Amino acid sequence: MRRRDFIKVVAGSAAAWPLTARAQQAEHMRRIGVLMGVADDAEGLARVKGLQQGLQELGWIEGRNVRIDYRWTGGDATRVRTYVAELVKLSPDVIVAHTPPVIAAMRQASSSIPIVFAAVIDPVSYGFIDSLARPGGNLTGTTNIEFSLIGKMLAMLKEVAPGIVRAAVIFGTNQQYLLYLHSFGNDSPTRAVELSAAAVRNAGEIEAAMSELGRKTGAGLVVPPDAFTIVHHAMIIELAARYRLPAIYAYRSFVAEGGLMSHGPDVYDIFRRTASYIDRVLKGAKPADLPVEAPVKFELAINLKTARALSLQISDKLLALADEVIE
Repeated sequence: MRRRDFIKVVAGSAAAWPLTARAQQAEHMRRIGVLMGVADDAEGLARVKGLQQGLQELGWIEGRNVRIDYRWTGGDATRVRTYVAELVKLSPDVIVAHTPPVIAAMRQASSSIPIVFAAVIDPVSYGFIDSLARPGGNLTGTTNIEFSLIGKMLAMLKEVAPGIVRAAVIFGTNQQYLLYLHSFGNDSPTRAVELSAAAVRNAGEIEAAMSELGRKTGAGLVVPPDAFTIVHHAMIIELAARYRLPAIYAYRSFVAEGGLMSHGPDVYDIFRRTASYIDRVLKGAKPADLPVEAPVKFELAINLKTARALSLQISDKLLALADEVIE
């Protein structure tokens, strides 16, 4: 290279340095901590995929302008405490928390780091926020259920299995379901069904509860959104088949793995919309001023193979309403 050309290249590079520096400054790496209560299985990974998609749509690209630190608790209380401490120590710009135990631990660990909760049930009753319209404090986010969903799930199950006269709602971590069941109304679609709670804390209690239910005639099962039942979903699906219990689940992934039917919020969409809260917080908004959002999309899935195994007939009307029918 001739000296004159070399000087031009160096001069051009030098002129570009300030621009490069400004670009690098503009692409300042932000940090997000994500603490998930569910295991890193298909259901958990669907949530992460939704969150990542939402962030990308808003211009947050992992490895370019944002770093995301993931932790999975699998419903283990010891892991919750350990991972909460780890994430707080990293001093992220915002933390995404899922499930009430995770949110409670994170809220106790930090009152300054913005916390965006995702797909959590009834955050007001848990005391996480002041109200849905004005959360207050350092938390806001999205919910995943209105309690009326349980009644709708039961009505659908009754339509598929008219012989049901009793049903149990099985859950582990969301004790708010006890309050709902205590005040369960006698609405027309479900007043002929006796609804009870099956609060479980471990695999042994799941086995015992479903075994007892299976010994009763006209019994069915309702599995609402709950981190504990997600972790133990394979066992619940297998036991429902063993005891020939018609069951309805909140998440479509249960049906894909052999469950009879599901009706519940589109979790992928909830987590995709949760990204908008992260975006606003990273741009300076305060969680206290961001109203909490409820689900807007719901899904119905039916497994015809499981229905046939239980000698159940699915109506054409219900099949037409289904978002997914598994043959």
